[in-house]
Amino acid sequence: MKRSFKLLTLLSVFVLFLVGCTMEGDNKSTDSSASKDGDHVIGLSISTTNNPFFVDLQKGVTEAAKEQGMSVKVVDAQDDTATQLNGMDDLIQQGVDIILVNPVDSDAITPAVESANEAGIPVIAIDRSSAGGEILSFIASDNVEGGEMAAEFIVEQIGEGGKVVQLEGIPGSSSANERGEGFMKGAEGKLDVVASQTANYNRAEGLTLMEDLLQTHSDVQAVFAQNDEMALGAFEAIKAAGKENDIIVVGFDGNDDALKSIEDKEMTATIAQQPVEMGRLAVQAAKDHFDGNAPDAEIPSPLKLVK
Repeated sequence: MKRSFKLLTLLSVFVLFLVGCTMEGDNKSTDSSASKDGDHVIGLSISTTNNPFFVDLQKGVTEAAKEQGMSVKVVDAQDDTATQLNGMDDLIQQGVDIILVNPVDSDAITPAVESANEAGIPVIAIDRSSAGGEILSFIASDNVEGGEMAAEFIVEQIGEGGKVVQLEGIPGSSSANERGEGFMKGAEGKLDVVASQTANYNRAEGLTLMEDLLQTHSDVQAVFAQNDEMALGAFEAIKAAGKENDIIVVGFDGNDDALKSIEDKEMTATIAQQPVEMGRLAVQAAKDHFDGNAPDAEIPSPLKLVK
Protein backbone atom coordinates (compact mmCIF):
# COMPACT_ATOMS: atom_id res chain seq x y z
CA MET A 1 0.00 0.00 0.00
CA LYS A 2 2.79 2.35 1.00
CA ARG A 3 4.69 1.46 -2.14
CA SER A 4 1.64 2.21 -4.31
CA PHE A 5 1.21 5.57 -2.58
CA LYS A 6 4.84 6.49 -3.27
CA LEU A 7 4.48 5.54 -6.92
CA LEU A 8 1.32 7.64 -7.20
CA THR A 9 3.06 10.60 -5.60
CA LEU A 10 6.03 10.35 -7.97
CA LEU A 11 3.68 10.11 -10.95
CA SER A 12 1.81 13.23 -9.79
CA VAL A 13 5.05 15.22 -9.44
CA PHE A 14 6.12 14.13 -12.94
CA VAL A 15 2.80 15.22 -14.45
CA LEU A 16 3.00 18.60 -12.71
CA PHE A 17 6.54 19.02 -14.03
CA LEU A 18 5.39 18.39 -17.58
CA VAL A 19 2.50 20.85 -17.23
CA GLY A 20 4.85 23.45 -15.81
CA CYS A 21 7.23 23.08 -18.75
CA THR A 22 4.36 23.46 -21.20
CA MET A 23 3.09 26.60 -19.46
CA GLU A 24 6.59 28.09 -19.40
CA GLY A 25 6.87 27.55 -23.15
CA ASP A 26 3.48 29.16 -23.69
CA ASN A 27 4.47 32.24 -21.63
CA LYS A 28 7.64 32.74 -23.63
CA SER A 29 5.75 32.82 -26.92
CA THR A 30 3.06 35.12 -25.49
CA ASP A 31 5.51 37.60 -24.02
CA SER A 32 7.33 38.03 -27.31
CA SER A 33 5.65 40.40 -29.73
CA ALA A 34 8.01 39.46 -32.53
CA SER A 35 6.06 38.01 -35.40
CA LYS A 36 7.11 35.24 -37.75
CA ASP A 37 10.71 34.14 -38.22
CA GLY A 38 12.62 36.77 -40.16
CA ASP A 39 10.29 39.66 -39.31
CA HIS A 40 11.86 42.79 -37.88
CA VAL A 41 10.60 44.42 -34.69
CA ILE A 42 10.45 48.21 -34.58
CA GLY A 43 10.48 50.01 -31.24
CA LEU A 44 8.60 53.33 -31.36
CA SER A 45 9.14 55.83 -28.55
CA ILE A 46 6.53 58.57 -29.00
CA SER A 47 6.59 61.83 -27.02
CA THR A 48 2.84 61.79 -26.29
CA THR A 49 -0.38 60.29 -27.58
CA ASN A 50 -2.39 63.17 -26.11
CA ASN A 51 -1.55 65.27 -29.17
CA PRO A 52 -3.41 64.33 -32.40
CA PHE A 53 -0.29 65.09 -34.44
CA PHE A 54 1.68 62.31 -32.77
CA VAL A 55 -1.28 59.94 -32.91
CA ASP A 56 -1.16 60.39 -36.70
CA LEU A 57 2.59 59.92 -36.70
CA GLN A 58 2.18 56.63 -34.82
CA LYS A 59 -0.52 55.62 -37.31
CA GLY A 60 1.88 56.20 -40.20
CA VAL A 61 4.51 54.01 -38.54
CA THR A 62 2.18 51.12 -37.67
CA GLU A 63 0.46 51.10 -41.08
CA ALA A 64 3.74 51.16 -43.01
CA ALA A 65 5.28 48.52 -40.75
CA LYS A 66 2.33 46.19 -41.29
CA GLU A 67 2.67 46.60 -45.05
CA GLN A 68 6.35 45.66 -44.77
CA GLY A 69 5.67 42.63 -42.56
CA MET A 70 7.22 44.23 -39.48
CA SER A 71 5.82 44.45 -35.95
CA VAL A 72 5.89 47.55 -33.73
CA LYS A 73 6.27 47.98 -29.98
CA VAL A 74 5.09 51.41 -28.86
CA VAL A 75 6.03 53.24 -25.65
CA ASP A 76 4.29 56.53 -24.80
CA ALA A 77 6.44 59.07 -22.92
CA GLN A 78 3.42 61.18 -21.95
CA ASP A 79 5.54 64.30 -22.52
CA ASP A 80 7.85 63.32 -19.64
CA THR A 81 11.59 62.91 -20.20
CA ALA A 82 12.10 60.38 -17.39
CA THR A 83 9.23 58.25 -18.69
CA GLN A 84 10.74 58.35 -22.17
CA LEU A 85 14.16 57.27 -20.91
CA ASN A 86 12.57 54.33 -19.09
CA GLY A 87 10.56 53.39 -22.18
CA MET A 88 13.66 53.50 -24.38
CA ASP A 89 15.47 51.28 -21.88
CA ASP A 90 12.58 48.80 -22.04
CA LEU A 91 12.84 48.66 -25.83
CA ILE A 92 16.59 48.10 -25.63
CA GLN A 93 16.15 45.32 -23.05
CA GLN A 94 13.54 43.65 -25.28
CA GLY A 95 16.08 43.59 -28.10
CA VAL A 96 14.09 45.37 -30.80
CA ASP A 97 15.82 45.58 -34.18
CA ILE A 98 15.58 49.35 -34.55
CA ILE A 99 14.20 52.26 -32.54
CA LEU A 100 12.20 55.16 -33.98
CA VAL A 101 12.14 57.98 -31.45
CA ASN A 102 10.19 61.22 -31.31
CA PRO A 103 11.98 62.92 -28.38
CA VAL A 104 10.25 64.96 -25.69
CA ASP A 105 13.54 66.83 -25.24
CA SER A 106 16.44 66.70 -27.68
CA ASP A 107 19.08 67.03 -24.95
CA ALA A 108 17.48 64.69 -22.41
CA ILE A 109 17.10 61.84 -24.92
CA THR A 110 20.87 61.67 -25.55
CA PRO A 111 21.71 59.02 -22.89
CA ALA A 112 19.00 56.70 -24.24
CA VAL A 113 20.27 57.09 -27.81
CA GLU A 114 23.81 56.36 -26.61
CA SER A 115 22.56 53.26 -24.77
CA ALA A 116 20.91 52.02 -27.96
CA ASN A 117 24.15 52.68 -29.84
CA GLU A 118 26.08 50.59 -27.30
CA ALA A 119 23.55 47.79 -27.68
CA GLY A 120 23.99 47.85 -31.46
CA ILE A 121 20.43 49.05 -32.09
CA PRO A 122 20.16 51.75 -34.78
CA VAL A 123 18.07 54.84 -33.98
CA ILE A 124 15.95 56.97 -36.30
CA ALA A 125 14.64 60.31 -35.01
CA ILE A 126 11.29 61.71 -36.14
CA ASP A 127 10.17 65.36 -36.00
CA ARG A 128 12.66 66.18 -33.23
CA SER A 129 16.25 65.02 -33.25
CA SER A 130 18.71 64.08 -30.50
CA ALA A 131 21.45 66.44 -29.37
CA GLY A 132 23.86 63.53 -28.93
CA GLY A 133 24.45 59.90 -29.78
CA GLU A 134 24.43 58.43 -33.27
CA ILE A 135 21.27 58.87 -35.34
CA LEU A 136 20.91 56.71 -38.44
CA SER A 137 18.44 59.13 -40.07
CA PHE A 138 16.35 62.15 -39.11
CA ILE A 139 12.89 62.55 -40.63
CA ALA A 140 11.32 65.97 -40.19
CA SER A 141 9.76 68.95 -41.86
CA ASP A 142 12.04 71.94 -42.32
CA ASN A 143 11.00 73.68 -39.11
CA VAL A 144 13.11 76.75 -39.79
CA GLU A 145 11.44 77.20 -43.17
CA GLY A 146 8.02 76.67 -41.54
CA GLY A 147 8.70 79.37 -38.97
CA GLU A 148 9.68 81.77 -41.73
CA MET A 149 6.53 80.89 -43.67
CA ALA A 150 4.44 81.79 -40.62
CA ALA A 151 6.17 85.15 -40.20
CA GLU A 152 5.80 86.01 -43.88
CA PHE A 153 2.10 85.18 -43.81
CA ILE A 154 1.52 87.32 -40.71
CA VAL A 155 3.32 90.26 -42.35
CA GLU A 156 1.00 89.88 -45.36
CA GLN A 157 -2.05 89.94 -43.07
CA ILE A 158 -1.26 92.74 -40.61
CA GLY A 159 1.48 94.70 -42.38
CA GLU A 160 5.00 95.56 -41.36
CA GLY A 161 5.45 96.81 -37.82
CA GLY A 162 2.46 94.83 -36.55
CA LYS A 163 2.54 93.58 -32.97
CA VAL A 164 2.74 89.82 -32.53
CA VAL A 165 3.30 87.31 -29.72
CA GLN A 166 4.88 83.88 -30.08
CA LEU A 167 3.88 80.83 -28.05
CA GLU A 168 6.88 78.52 -27.82
CA GLY A 169 7.00 74.72 -27.60
CA ILE A 170 8.84 72.53 -25.11
CA PRO A 171 12.14 74.18 -24.15
CA GLY A 172 15.09 72.20 -25.45
CA SER A 173 13.19 70.40 -28.20
CA SER A 174 14.74 70.79 -31.64
CA SER A 175 11.38 71.61 -33.22
CA ALA A 176 10.78 74.51 -30.82
CA ASN A 177 14.29 75.84 -31.32
CA GLU A 178 14.05 75.62 -35.11
CA ARG A 179 10.53 77.00 -35.48
CA GLY A 180 11.45 79.88 -33.21
CA GLU A 181 14.63 80.50 -35.18
CA GLY A 182 12.73 80.59 -38.46
CA PHE A 183 9.95 82.80 -37.13
CA MET A 184 12.33 85.36 -35.61
CA LYS A 185 14.34 85.38 -38.84
CA GLY A 186 11.20 86.08 -40.87
CA ALA A 187 9.96 88.66 -38.37
CA GLU A 188 13.23 90.58 -38.12
CA GLY A 189 12.73 94.18 -39.22
CA LYS A 190 9.13 93.47 -40.24
CA LEU A 191 7.20 92.56 -37.09
CA ASP A 192 7.24 93.78 -33.52
CA VAL A 193 7.47 90.61 -31.43
CA VAL A 194 6.28 91.96 -28.09
CA ALA A 195 6.44 88.62 -26.22
CA SER A 196 7.70 85.09 -26.75
CA GLN A 197 6.99 82.55 -23.99
CA THR A 198 6.59 78.80 -23.67
CA ALA A 199 3.29 76.94 -23.38
CA ASN A 200 4.95 73.50 -23.79
CA TYR A 201 3.00 72.49 -26.91
CA ASN A 202 -0.06 72.17 -24.64
CA ARG A 203 -3.56 73.50 -25.44
CA ALA A 204 -4.53 74.31 -21.84
CA GLU A 205 -1.23 76.11 -21.26
CA GLY A 206 -1.69 78.00 -24.52
CA LEU A 207 -5.06 79.25 -23.28
CA THR A 208 -3.70 80.33 -19.89
CA LEU A 209 -0.63 82.02 -21.35
CA MET A 210 -2.70 83.88 -23.92
CA GLU A 211 -5.04 85.14 -21.19
CA ASP A 212 -2.01 86.59 -19.40
CA LEU A 213 -0.53 88.07 -22.57
CA LEU A 214 -3.80 89.82 -23.41
CA GLN A 215 -3.61 91.56 -20.05
CA THR A 216 -0.13 92.92 -20.72
CA HIS A 217 -0.35 93.36 -24.50
CA SER A 218 -3.92 94.35 -25.24
CA ASP A 219 -2.94 95.83 -28.62
CA VAL A 220 -1.46 92.63 -30.04
CA GLN A 221 -2.56 91.92 -33.62
CA ALA A 222 -1.33 88.39 -34.24
CA VAL A 223 -0.26 85.17 -32.55
CA PHE A 224 2.19 82.60 -33.86
CA ALA A 225 1.98 79.35 -31.92
CA GLN A 226 4.68 76.76 -32.59
CA ASN A 227 2.03 74.03 -32.72
CA ASP A 228 -1.71 73.82 -33.33
CA GLU A 229 -2.57 72.72 -29.81
CA MET A 230 -1.24 75.99 -28.37
CA ALA A 231 -2.87 77.92 -31.21
CA LEU A 232 -6.27 76.40 -30.43
CA GLY A 233 -5.86 77.28 -26.75
CA ALA A 234 -4.80 80.81 -27.63
CA PHE A 235 -7.85 81.28 -29.84
CA GLU A 236 -10.15 80.24 -26.99
CA ALA A 237 -8.62 82.95 -24.80
CA ILE A 238 -8.92 85.51 -27.59
CA LYS A 239 -12.55 84.55 -28.21
CA ALA A 240 -13.36 84.79 -24.50
CA ALA A 241 -11.92 88.30 -24.51
CA GLY A 242 -14.09 89.25 -27.48
CA LYS A 243 -11.08 89.91 -29.72
CA GLU A 244 -11.53 87.12 -32.28
CA ASN A 245 -12.02 89.70 -35.07
CA ASP A 246 -8.97 91.73 -34.02
CA ILE A 247 -6.24 89.10 -33.62
CA ILE A 248 -5.16 86.49 -36.16
CA VAL A 249 -3.85 83.11 -34.97
CA VAL A 250 -1.36 81.01 -36.92
CA GLY A 251 -0.40 77.52 -35.76
CA PHE A 252 1.94 74.78 -36.91
CA ASP A 253 1.27 71.07 -37.66
CA GLY A 254 -2.04 70.91 -39.55
CA ASN A 255 -3.87 68.61 -37.11
CA ASP A 256 -7.57 67.84 -37.63
CA ASP A 257 -8.83 70.21 -34.92
CA ALA A 258 -6.84 73.10 -36.38
CA LEU A 259 -8.03 72.42 -39.92
CA LYS A 260 -11.63 72.36 -38.65
CA SER A 261 -11.03 75.63 -36.79
CA ILE A 262 -9.68 77.27 -39.96
CA GLU A 263 -12.66 75.98 -41.92
CA ASP A 264 -14.94 77.53 -39.29
CA LYS A 265 -13.16 80.90 -39.70
CA GLU A 266 -11.63 80.80 -36.20
CA MET A 267 -7.90 80.10 -36.46
CA THR A 268 -6.47 81.96 -39.44
CA ALA A 269 -3.88 79.51 -40.73
CA THR A 270 -1.45 76.71 -39.94
CA ILE A 271 1.83 75.53 -41.35
CA ALA A 272 0.73 71.99 -42.10
CA GLN A 273 3.02 69.02 -41.70
CA GLN A 274 2.13 65.51 -42.81
CA PRO A 275 2.66 63.30 -39.71
CA VAL A 276 1.32 60.09 -41.29
CA GLU A 277 3.80 60.54 -44.14
CA MET A 278 6.59 61.21 -41.65
CA GLY A 279 5.85 57.89 -39.96
CA ARG A 280 5.88 56.11 -43.30
CA LEU A 281 9.18 57.73 -44.28
CA ALA A 282 10.71 56.55 -41.00
CA VAL A 283 9.65 52.94 -41.65
CA GLN A 284 10.99 53.15 -45.21
CA ALA A 285 14.32 54.35 -43.80
CA ALA A 286 14.30 51.37 -41.44
CA LYS A 287 13.58 49.00 -44.33
CA ASP A 288 16.41 50.52 -46.37
CA HIS A 289 18.74 49.85 -43.44
CA PHE A 290 17.58 46.24 -43.10
CA ASP A 291 18.05 45.75 -46.84
CA GLY A 292 21.64 46.95 -46.59
CA ASN A 293 21.01 50.36 -48.15
CA ALA A 294 22.05 53.32 -46.00
CA PRO A 295 19.16 55.83 -45.71
CA ASP A 296 19.86 59.53 -46.11
CA ALA A 297 21.06 61.23 -42.92
CA GLU A 298 18.20 63.72 -43.22
CA ILE A 299 14.89 63.02 -44.95
CA PRO A 300 12.60 66.03 -45.45
CA SER A 301 8.82 65.90 -45.13
CA PRO A 302 6.94 68.61 -47.07
CA LEU A 303 5.14 71.60 -45.52
CA LYS A 304 2.27 73.71 -46.80
CA LEU A 305 0.37 76.79 -45.64
CA VAL A 306 -3.30 76.09 -44.99
CA LYS A 307 -5.55 79.14 -44.58
